[in-house]
Amino acid sequence: MAKVSTNELKGRKFGRVLVKLGKVTREQVHEALAVQAKQSGRKVGEILVDLGHIEEADIRTALAGQAGIEQISLRDREISDETFAAIPATTAIAYQIVPIKFDPVKNAIAIAVKTPDNFAAVDDLRNQLNFKRVKPVLASAEEIDELLQERYAAKGSGFSEIYADAGDSATIAALEGRGDSLDIDMVMEASGDNAIVRLVQETLMIAIRDKASDVHFEPFEDEFKIRYRIDGVLYEMAPPDKRLALPIVSRIKVMSKLDIAERRLPQDGRIEMSLPGTGAPIDLRVAVLPTMFGESVVLRVLDRSNVQLSLDRVGLRDDDLEKVRGLISKPNGIMLVTGPTGSGKTTTLYAALTELNTPDRKILTAEDPVEYDIDGLIQCQVNVDQELTFGKLLRSFLRQDPDTILVGEIRDLETAQIAIQASLTGHLVFSTLHTNDAPSSILRLVDLGIESFLLTATVEAIVAQRLVRKICDKCKEEYVPTEEQLMELSLLPADVEGRTFFRGRGCSNCMKTGYRGRMAIFEILVMDDTLREMIMAQASTAVLRDEAKRRGMRTLRQSGLLGIYEGQTTIDEVVRETIAEE
Repeated sequence: MAKVSTNELKGRKFGRVLVKLGKVTREQVHEALAVQAKQSGRKVGEILVDLGHIEEADIRTALAGQAGIEQISLRDREISDETFAAIPATTAIAYQIVPIKFDPVKNAIAIAVKTPDNFAAVDDLRNQLNFKRVKPVLASAEEIDELLQERYAAKGSGFSEIYADAGDSATIAALEGRGDSLDIDMVMEASGDNAIVRLVQETLMIAIRDKASDVHFEPFEDEFKIRYRIDGVLYEMAPPDKRLALPIVSRIKVMSKLDIAERRLPQDGRIEMSLPGTGAPIDLRVAVLPTMFGESVVLRVLDRSNVQLSLDRVGLRDDDLEKVRGLISKPNGIMLVTGPTGSGKTTTLYAALTELNTPDRKILTAEDPVEYDIDGLIQCQVNVDQELTFGKLLRSFLRQDPDTILVGEIRDLETAQIAIQASLTGHLVFSTLHTNDAPSSILRLVDLGIESFLLTATVEAIVAQRLVRKICDKCKEEYVPTEEQLMELSLLPADVEGRTFFRGRGCSNCMKTGYRGRMAIFEILVMDDTLREMIMAQASTAVLRDEAKRRGMRTLRQSGLLGIYEGQTTIDEVVRETIAEE
């Protein structure tokens, strides 16, 4: 086949590019598009790989052609020290880029990127580092990772260079000693200072890169702390100078379109960003709280690329997955997901809705807040200030001819009653509760004031879940647990004879914790006639739990044990997240 020029490929649809390159046939592209129509949210390239028509390298080639950029190999390529020094380590690591050619006379640089839509890196190198020309070329992720590790890893772990730049800024220095007599224009100028912009940008990018769920900016009397929550645990960064607190917070307020002049009342906002290296959308939910020593800011990272919105990927075991798929295929009824804040309830529900999200089904959601914007779903935000509650939204939903309804949380009797009414009138309803396990959700609903006969007529299943940290694959090792550790799980050495236990030794990949990533454990209570009769007879939670276990319910503790036996998590994690069984 004759070589295809870049001009022939640039701007064409991805499938058409692959056909032009001779990687696939038109029929194979149409096959992938048919699969995509049924599985909303999946990319054509990913589907073609799953079907065995192309390889990952073919996707990279097609993306380069589509964007009209060159594709290169970094293997054995000579790159000067001057070129590497042209981009700060923190910037290269945050944006996942490698400089390959630098012309100091023309102030031009060429960078290797993992995906051609890494526009944020190109724009910020121009705007923040003042390069006149930035040329991206495409290279493999593996080759870029190797060079980042080799040339930047040791330098990119701290923010001393950025902190120093910010501390030397004349704009920041002008704020010192002004107390409460700050001029708003001066604060605005400080928030737009290049060093502050770069500091905030790279703090957020590193948080996203390390898959942090939250970023905390916390003022104290003598210091200003920055902390990340990764896999449910808080880690502290090297703190910046206390003088930088106001400009940093003001910068975040500007990014989230909040009032920087208001420093006495809480404020909530949102920041939209793109993930460097992929262009994937990132939403940051911003909460500002006035404290004794300034404003505390917490940013919740809502990274769609880091959330697996598919039932196949949320961690359900094969038998549990079959149960859940059977439940969500019902024409009506209520399915509840329970657990504490941060246990992955929303992700599980979104995964279920994604599976149901077909052109022939209307899905409405009432959320507080709307965490992920999903095509095909009609999503509504609760607004208590405007008296737009879950109850009011649900009443309107029933006049919108829906098939499926998601209620973010059942908090009161009114919401519960309307959810039940929706179920009784032929709708499938999903919602969440805050309870310790699946059986105790029944008592919680009765406490809210729901009649037992209505519960038995509408609730089809209750899913309890928790997130436990996974053992780091890089430093995983076998070990023999002590008798005391086994006793925490109510086990004896004889009970685990022949089984192998694992833990993480601690390495640079997991920041010496021994853990990397999290997995969900589930407890699924499926209602049947026996359980319904027991609820009508007002059986206690303990009695319901025992009967559900006899009828095949795997408890959270039992699900955690399977994770331990399979070498995925540790005894300490399961003990921390689940309650002992009687």
